[in-house]
Amino acid sequence: MDSRQQFDTPRAACALHCAVAPADLAALAPLRARLRAALADWGLAELADTAELLASELVTNALLHTGAGAVLDAAPTGAGGLLVEVRDEGGGLPAPRSADADATSGRGLLLVEALADRWGVRLRADGKTAWFELRI
Repeated sequence: MDSRQQFDTPRAACALHCAVAPADLAALAPLRARLRAALADWGLAELADTAELLASELVTNALLHTGAGAVLDAAPTGAGGLLVEVRDEGGGLPAPRSADADATSGRGLLLVEALADRWGVRLRADGKTAWFELRI
């Protein structure tokens, strides 16, 4: 069964909220640091490497493919895991694609699909929310 669920997002109370301005790729390093610190505070430090990578991929996709900013929300789940959501103003559903061996991009959603326990995309009237869940 495909772990990607396009319209079903487990909602958790927002515990970390980060807005990223359009085209501000330099904001990714501080965003990763804030996420890592939050995970340590929540007792989820063992998820930090994977969470940082996947969050960076989703935010980068939002910035590069929408021409707008992005908003990241992250929160621990009741089941000892993490939920990360990235909202943007882009339309349509992103999908993993194959990248040729020499490509420098195109692997982000493949990483999300491979490393997240669950992930998906929810369409909204003003864009979409891509999300992933990691479990200990």
